[in-house]
Amino acid sequence: MELNDYQKEANKTLAGNEHVLTNLALGLSSDAGQVVDSIKRYTFQGQDLNKEKLQHELGDVLWYLSQIALWADIDFEAVGQANLEALAKRYPQD
Repeated sequence: MELNDYQKEANKTLAGNEHVLTNLALGLSSDAGQVVDSIKRYTFQGQDLNKEKLQHELGDVLWYLSQIALWADIDFEAVGQANLEALAKRYPQD
């Protein structure tokens, strides 16, 4: 799946109003916190890593990121490409 295709399809589920960007930012923070909590429970509390739950939360994070980028008229594939380029500069030996 192409990231821009995902971004457009995911947008069909966005219910917006004048506070849509704030809602997206708060949702991103909340779901990123759930990812962190899952990892914390696994790392420090000895719980099994619930991969199904983690995948679900990562999907929610992806959704929020894609919609923030779309709101700001930022090509989502360009986000990924720019990130890969930055990583290549940061870690040139890889």
